[in-house]
Parts: sequence; structure tokens; C-alpha cells
Amino acid sequence: GISFAVERGEVLGFLGPNGAGKSTTMKMIAGFLAPSAGTAIVAGHDVTSAPLEVQRCIGYLPEGAPLYGEMTPGGLLEFVATVRGMKGQKARERIEEVAERLQLASVYRRPIETLSKGFKRRVGLAQAILLDPEVLILDEPTDGLDPNQKHEVRKLLRDMSGNKVIVISTHILEEVESVCSRAIVIGNGKVLADETPLTLQARSRYHNAVVLTVASNIAVSTRDLLADLAEVSAVEDRAAGNGKAQLLALPGDGIDPLPAVRDALSKAGLVAEEVYQDRGRLEDVFRQLTIGG
Repeated sequence: GISFAVERGEVLGFLGPNGAGKSTTMKMIAGFLAPSAGTAIVAGHDVTSAPLEVQRCIGYLPEGAPLYGEMTPGGLLEFVATVRGMKGQKARERIEEVAERLQLASVYRRPIETLSKGFKRRVGLAQAILLDPEVLILDEPTDGLDPNQKHEVRKLLRDMSGNKVIVISTHILEEVESVCSRAIVIGNGKVLADETPLTLQARSRYHNAVVLTVASNIAVSTRDLLADLAEVSAVEDRAAGNGKAQLLALPGDGIDPLPAVRDALSKAGLVAEEVYQDRGRLEDVFRQLTIGG
């Protein structure tokens, strides 16, 4: 019962708990798995009646990066280019470009089976983008990458997003914030949310909450001051240490409490070492949508 449309220029984060059907849906879109009911239309082609036309315009990175372990990254990219109809100088230039973008030079002629999980993932992503497809279907594209590599891959996806449809399944919610223009959350066989990441964040109980760091000796008086404000629904303590305390002033419904908090501190002569607003947490919204917690 999952239905949605994605337009060129959108980067869709496809989210849901384990077993919700994310990878299965992506396999059906990519033609790897035949749907038992329903269908998908990709660039005007039906996956059930015109699977080859669909696959010609798709770059697909499955979960787990299944690759030919005895091949090298260079050999694999040359093979993929050949079987997908890219030959000669054009193929050589594109393979070189993609290998450089994904920093594969150091392992280019090593057997894939000897590579780390992160390098295997980068080889899998390289073959997915090799033909510069209209549509990219990426299942956990940064799985196994270190923070620097994740940053580079996310930048690559943002750079490519202007003229493509990109669908990303990920459990890394910061990736949704960083890369995606839209997010769909699925669960129990249906779409639970279909919004921008910022709109989803705004559902969090921490959206617009004010975070204050104060000296420990004024923590109690500051907490009492915040709790008395009409614009604040509750005050939570966060661990800080080193003679400091951190307080979280939760907003009332639809209220921005920051002006009232600043004004109250000023009038009371209380000085906070740091004051900022929380944007909200996708983790909280994800949990609320999928299990009601």
C-alpha cells in the first residue's frame, strides 16, 4: 500500500524501521524483484511491462554492495560500462572521472574481495553513477564509510541532485537532514509521513526548545525562573559538568519561547554562558511515527 511520486531535482529520503519494506520497494523499482501486485513507473516506463527500459535509466546500489569479489574496481567499472553500452574513449574518461570522485585510486587494481567495507561501498556507488543515470536508487549509500568519506559522498549526491531523481534509503537521520529535500516514512504497509526534513523536525517536542548553559550555582534559580514562564511548558536538565549545568526549556504549543527566556534572564540579572534553540530531532519524530514512543 505504498504510493508516492518523485520529481527530477528531488532527493528523497526513504525511511522506516527494519522490515518496513524499504529495500523491497527499491528492489521492485529497480527491476530486481517483480512486484506481486501494483507497479512503478520510472521515467515513463512501467517496471512490469518494460523492465529493460526502466533499467537503462536507473543507477542502483543495493544493500550490502554485492560485487564480483575476484574483479578489481577498475575491472568492474570497465565491465559495467561495456555491458551497459558505453565504450571507447567516452567510457575510459567516465571511469576515470568516477574513480577520482570516489577516491578509488589506491585500490583500483586490487581484488574487491580484499577491500574494506567502506571501499566496497564506494565501488558499488561508482558503478551506480557510472552512466550518469536519470534516476539513482541508493540503499544505505554511506554504510561502512568513515566520517570524511560520508561527507564526500553526501557532497557528491548534492552536486548531482539538480537534474536527477535520487531515492536514498538510510538509517542515518543526519544524512536526511544533510542531503534530502524530502522524506517519506513508511511502516505497517503505509506511508506515515511525506514532508521536508525541516517540517518533520518541527514535529519534535524539542523544536524551538531553548538550551541554556549556566553556572551550577545559579542552576536552581534559573530552572525556577524558566518554569514560571507562560511560554515554557516544561524544563529538563541535561548533563554538563565542570561546574556548569544545562537546562532545556520546552516550548508551549506553537510558541517560540526564546524572547521570553532572554527577557526573563535579563530582568533577573542571571547570565547564561550559552543560549541557543534546538531545531528538533528527527529521531524523536521517527520513533513517534513508527512506534508511538
